[in-house]
Amino acid sequence: MKVHLIKKQTIENYIKKNARSKASFEIWFSIIKRVEWKEPKAIISTFSSADILGKSSERVVFNIGGNNYRMICRYHFGGSKVHLFVKWIGTHAEYTKLCNEQKQYEVSSFNQ
Repeated sequence: MKVHLIKKQTIENYIKKNARSKASFEIWFSIIKRVEWKEPKAIISTFSSADILGKSSERVVFNIGGNNYRMICRYHFGGSKVHLFVKWIGTHAEYTKLCNEQKQYEVSSFNQ
């Protein structure tokens, strides 16, 4: 199934604010335009550095530009296309901070 990228504008806006990321995201775009996926494992076959997040979360983290940037997307295999929703984009450091904040939230919620 071809990929239907939703919120491409989010990526374009990120590139405008972070000019250094342009070449990396252009490479990612060129790959997304020509792939066909039938299942989530195919995402990893295409992008070996990507990670599928959690059971049944239908989210994937793409490592872009030699792991300089991270992008979280939600995916849905349905109909004749794979819908890929851009949810978050940032640097590797920003992603690490996001993950640490999430872990702290989970721990504090558990302890209540």
